[in-house]
Amino acid sequence: MKKQQLKFKNEESERNFWSKHDSTDYVDWKKGKRAIFSKLKPSVKTISIRLPEIMLEELKLLAHKRDVPYQSLMKIFLAEKIESELTHTLKA
Repeated sequence: MKKQQLKFKNEESERNFWSKHDSTDYVDWKKGKRAIFSKLKPSVKTISIRLPEIMLEELKLLAHKRDVPYQSLMKIFLAEKIESELTHTLKA
């Protein structure tokens, strides 16, 4: 028998609760249904980064050649490198 799901005061108290408890005690995942949230946007955080001017100019040049904004190209490069490093780390 599953425990009754709790009511939480706020998102932080809920996050704290779930970090210490197993959801299988409260949710019958066999009855779960797959959901698609097509309108969700990934959460983003604005950061400030200092780059050498030449690096920024080269990035802008590469972005211009690909006809994409330089910040988008930077995210692509970072995502590729992160994936590569994680793959390499997990295989080692």
